[in-house]
Amino acid sequence: MKKYIVLLLVAFTSLAFGASDSAIWGKEMLPNILGYDQKESLHLGQYFTILQSTYFKPIFLGVVLGVPAVFLLHYLVIGPMVFSHDRKKIYVFTVFNRIVHAIAVIAFILIIPTGLVMMFGSTFGGGEFVRTCKEIHAISTLLFIISVVPMLFMWLRWMLPSFDDLKWMIIMGGYLSKDKKPVPAGRFNAGQKMWFWLATLGGMLMILTGAAMYFQDFKLEILAANGISQIDFLRASAIVHNILGMAVLALFLTHIYMSVFAIKGAIHSMINGYKEEEEVEILHSSFYKELKEDKKV
Repeated sequence: MKKYIVLLLVAFTSLAFGASDSAIWGKEMLPNILGYDQKESLHLGQYFTILQSTYFKPIFLGVVLGVPAVFLLHYLVIGPMVFSHDRKKIYVFTVFNRIVHAIAVIAFILIIPTGLVMMFGSTFGGGEFVRTCKEIHAISTLLFIISVVPMLFMWLRWMLPSFDDLKWMIIMGGYLSKDKKPVPAGRFNAGQKMWFWLATLGGMLMILTGAAMYFQDFKLEILAANGISQIDFLRASAIVHNILGMAVLALFLTHIYMSVFAIKGAIHSMINGYKEEEEVEILHSSFYKELKEDKKV
């Protein structure tokens, strides 16, 4: 029964999101990972092969080109938000917050491009360049491991869902308007919360699935005990890793746009720890009200 549940979950997520022609699963390995009818198999070979050969690459390419194109259009039509720098500066991020965030940023800056090179390994001609990117991808994952657990716990209490999140989603965070109207959001808005949960819990799952693909010859008795073959575990890991990778890529590009371009000067808060009062008043109005009630502004 368990193996059919796993099969349905993988099939559903695969069809729902699509997913890599990575160097890890290069052509030289295909003879070893096909064989759909082997004993104790979940028969994931057909899904894995179709996704790898047909869907993953164009979807990743669509994200790489499509998301920046949408943001360019937004920048040209709506333009960036500009807030006054003449009012009080509000201390939001501690030194510890900024150090952990910086480590995570460095990790993502290395992980995402090298992952894309692995995805389009055949386009880059394979060889030493792709293998080097694979090792950089693995090493930079260690940086992410260092940052992900502290990042999860230091911001957890502010990342729980609230009614403000629904209101934020309805108005798209106010980013589709040129008017400066207070946006319902606490210390973190709904978009930041989505990125947080994907980067932390989703990131941990990517670490596990990535490790499974990197150390391919390990053996887990629990798999065999539940009727899951080693090959299908690797296939499932590749599918899940790439589906999450698409979401991470899209939201990482979104995070970069919002912090660097959409809100002028926003990136400085992760350098010096301070946000402009007007920015907090408009984009985090619920949090600003709390600060006023506590007489911190």
